[in-house]
Amino acid sequence: MKAVLHREIEQFFLTPIGYVFIGIFSLMSGLFFTVFNMKSSTSDLDTLFGNLIYLFMIISPLLTMRLISEEKRNKTDQLLLTSPLSINKIIIGKYCASLFVFIIALILTAPFIVIIAVYAVPYYGLIASNYIGFFLIGSCYIAIGEWMSSLTESQIIAAVLTYAIIILLQVLESIGPSLSISSFEFLSSAFSFCSLYHRYFTFTQGIVSVSNIFFFLSLDAFILMLTILTMASKRRKS
Repeated sequence: MKAVLHREIEQFFLTPIGYVFIGIFSLMSGLFFTVFNMKSSTSDLDTLFGNLIYLFMIISPLLTMRLISEEKRNKTDQLLLTSPLSINKIIIGKYCASLFVFIIALILTAPFIVIIAVYAVPYYGLIASNYIGFFLIGSCYIAIGEWMSSLTESQIIAAVLTYAIIILLQVLESIGPSLSISSFEFLSSAFSFCSLYHRYFTFTQGIVSVSNIFFFLSLDAFILMLTILTMASKRRKS
């Protein structure tokens, strides 16, 4: 798995993809911090992260659309499928490489905390919970993107499918409350339970729930399992 991880990280920084992702994320996060914190003279980062999550929804396919689809397009997926490495290690290695770039982008927002500490008294517990929540929901979007990348050899289609799944999740969360009547109440409860943003929102309020952490990690594992099953079926056919 280390070989796959190292190879994928190199690919991110030998091509413009990693730099473009980090650049866009850093530029927009700096803009949001200036508008929502510095100009408003507030140390609360919940509004900042609330907007960053929508930004991440848009740019997350940059990290994932090429992970497997590029291998298919270049016909190098057959080398992976016939290699001694298990499918699990290949998929997890690629996933961890995307997380690595994501973490770098998050680390580059650390100066915001320093600026807040200079001009105000930061609530470190609240700041930490925002970072934890953002990382957890971001990891789910990355897992979704890798799964979509395993379904097609077109990076564009992989990106569109990722957007479609993320938007669908947002739509289901939005219509959930309107179903809380009569026979549709069970659907409302189901949508509420599966709501990524609702669970993420609790972190922005400073509530670090073990059940929410477990939910996000379990969802990551489930989506990665789907990706592994997708690739395993292709290995059996090859």
